[in-house]
Order: sequence, then structure tokens, then C-alpha cells
Amino acid sequence: MTDTWTLHPDRALPADPVTRPIAREIYAAVQHLPIVSMHGHVDVTAFADDEPFPDPAQLLVVPDHYLTRMLVSQGAKLPELGVGPAVAPGFESDPREIFRRFCAGWKHFRGTPTRYWMEHELVEIFGVTVRPSAETADQVYDQIAERLADPDFRPRALLDRFGIEVIATTDPAWSTLDEHTRLAAELPGRVLPTFRPDPLLHPARTTWRDDLEKLAKASGIATDSYAGYLAALRERRAAFVAAGGLATDHGHFSADTTPLPDEVARALFEKALAAGPAGDGTALSAAEEAAFSAHMLFQMAGMATEDGLVMQFHPGVLRDHDPAVAAAFGPDKGYDIPVTAEFTQGLRPVLEAFGNSETFRMIAFTIDEDVYSRELAPLAGVYPALRLGAPWWFLDAPDAMRRFREAATETAGFSNMSGFVDDTRAFCSIPARHDLARRVDAGYLARLVAEHRLDLDEAVETAADLAYHLPKAAYAAR
Repeated sequence: MTDTWTLHPDRALPADPVTRPIAREIYAAVQHLPIVSMHGHVDVTAFADDEPFPDPAQLLVVPDHYLTRMLVSQGAKLPELGVGPAVAPGFESDPREIFRRFCAGWKHFRGTPTRYWMEHELVEIFGVTVRPSAETADQVYDQIAERLADPDFRPRALLDRFGIEVIATTDPAWSTLDEHTRLAAELPGRVLPTFRPDPLLHPARTTWRDDLEKLAKASGIATDSYAGYLAALRERRAAFVAAGGLATDHGHFSADTTPLPDEVARALFEKALAAGPAGDGTALSAAEEAAFSAHMLFQMAGMATEDGLVMQFHPGVLRDHDPAVAAAFGPDKGYDIPVTAEFTQGLRPVLEAFGNSETFRMIAFTIDEDVYSRELAPLAGVYPALRLGAPWWFLDAPDAMRRFREAATETAGFSNMSGFVDDTRAFCSIPARHDLARRVDAGYLARLVAEHRLDLDEAVETAADLAYHLPKAAYAAR
């Protein structure tokens, strides 16, 4: 280790001496292209208020579930990392102490994409000069804190520093969109909303009835009937379109999109509405709840053909694997774990109905690698309305992204893909994630050049497509 911490310029590029020079050339051609970040979870208020970030721990550690879950796996407790309600036993409120715990666990990230992203953030963005450790924690903290005090490190300034041309937030269906209205005037076309209706499409969720009331209030349409429920969803979708939204986001457990007869869907809605603390009915069975949710995905696809919102779909995750942790610390804290996903039969109803429509676009993501070559690449390789989403979540790692290219490209080609799409709550990791994707793609394309399967100019053009042009095209209103 040298006195000053630096990053190797060829990191994540191929190791062999034949393809590495080619990969360098391809990467250099796309390294500084603008970032199109169309699936983020950065809070819109960060851009609307443009306040300084509070401290290094709140910026880099507390909101990053990739980071906290690794530390938890090594014995840390979420409250010790500043996660969860302040009343939780052992909750740590001192940001410096939270950051010390992160730095003391630095070795646990070896070989993970989190290590790559954090290195990029610390060195390239914040100018940190020493590697994190228990001994250097305070020095690293102070170097970051000094940068955060600079006006050039406020959220809007970082949009420019990071080269982010456009970023989409993820917003509940009942959002007032007030912040987005303000941003549309102050940063036109730069920060866009994304419509996330999931809580409203799953009657089994404990918040469903309360969320229906939020939907009614936001839309001005009563949601005490199935017809009103659909009308309210349409109204909110229209509001998102008016606010500049380009997409919806759906994270269901199953990929099933089978529609129900209207009378059956209406009966299930009424049964669910009558159940619970304020009703006299019986809650839906697990099969009924799954059928209603699948039906509503089909309805969302049908509405997408009307309003042009791109349908982002990423099933196959068991949310809150530890329900006790989720109950204690809140949503997205209970350890989401991948499960087997099935797309061929699940997506068939939507693709039969809308797969050839000129007004429909679906981008399908998965974290079940087995389905890339068996299901999703063949589907995206024939249905004009379907694009294959980038590897993400547990798969936005160097080797997993290489496996994706090898599994999917031969069937789907490059043009039927979304290009790179990041998925993060950690704002400062966005440029790191895009940089890693560009390096991995440069390496894959360099091999095709070395094997005389592509000419160099084609590889450079393709790298630019994957990094910039394809995401813009995939999310363009149809």
C-alpha cells in the first residue's frame, strides 16, 4: 500500500494482454458520456431543497442497504449503523461512530461490487487519500466532511459534477408531486418522477386500506368501488405524465400477468375492502390475492398503452425475509432475497395483448440469472414492446454483468436491451455504478473485437449505445 491511496486506471478491465488495450480504447470513448439514471431511489427532496448533506455517515452508510447488510452479516446490528427508529435499543446517533464501524468492517467488502463503488466514491469524488480501516476512520470522515461543506457538493451541483443528464426518482402513487413541479421549473427535464403503485395492487398488505385513502385524497376520486379504484389510478398516472414522468415501477413477487373477468376482479376488490378492522368480510386467500395482483399488472399494462408510461417490471424477490426486522426497522430493512422467477408463461398474457403494440413498452429485470438465456433473451428478441433490463441489485457486479452479456447477447442482441440502469438509494454511488458497467462492457466488446467478431468502430458505437443511447431510447415515451 502506498502512502497515498489511488485506484488503478485499468480496474475491472480484462487482465489478459490481448484484450486489455482494446478495452482501454473502447472505455476511453465512453468514459465521460452523460449518465442517464432512470431507476433511482434518491429522495426527490434532496434536489428540491438542495440542502448540504448532513454528514458522511448519513450520506454513505445509513441509506445504503448493500453496505449495511454486509456489516449485519458480520455481526453488526442495524441500530448500531443508524438504521431504524431512534428509540430502537442500541441506536447510534453519532455519525462519526457509525462511520467508524463501517471503516472497521472494510475488509468484509473485498471482492464485492460495494467495494468497487465505495472506492470510486471515496477516491474519485471525495479525494480520500487513505484506505478505510479502524485506524484511519476519523481521517477519512474528516476528509469527506470537509468536501461536504463545499457548496459544490450540494445535490444539484453534484448532478453536474457526476455528469447526470437526467435522473428519475421513485414516488408513491399518491405523491403530491409538488417537489417535481418546482424542479420542472428550476431544472427542466433533469429530475423526473416514476409512478410506483405496488402498495395499492396488493390487498394483503396491512397498509392497503390506508393507502387506498391516500390514493382517493390525491386523485380526488373515491376508491370505495372497483371502478373508482381504477379511475383513481388512471388519474394519478396522468398526473405523473404531466409532471414529466416516463415510467412506472413494479416489484411484484410473481411475474404472472393473467387478467381476470371484470366481475371476478370487482368481487375480489369488494371482498378485500370489506375485510379487516373496518369491515365485516373475510380477507382474500393467498391464491385470491395473487390472482388480483396479477390482474392489476395486466391493467397497468393496458393503461400504459394509453398514456405511454414505460412499464419497469422486476419480480422474483421475497421482500422482508425476516419479518421481525422489517417490523422493527421499517420497509426495505428486512433483507430482500431472490427467488426463482418464471417469465415465459407469466408475461404471456401481457405480451399476447400488447407485445406488438406501438404504444407499449416493458423493461423486464430479473435477479434470477437462469432466466436470461432460457426466457428473457428469447422474449426480448422477438416482441417489439419488450426490452431486457440490465443486471442489477445482486447482479450489478463485474462477473455477473459479464455473465449477463454472454448469456443474453447472442439471442437478444444489444438493441433489445435497456442499456445500463442503476438501482440505488446511494446518490454518490451512481457515477461509480455507471463507470463499472462501462468498464465491463468495454471488456466484453474488446473480446469480440479480439476474436474478430466485431470491428473496433462497431464496438465503440455499441459501448456508447449501452452507456447512453439505449437507456434514452428505452425510456422514451412511445
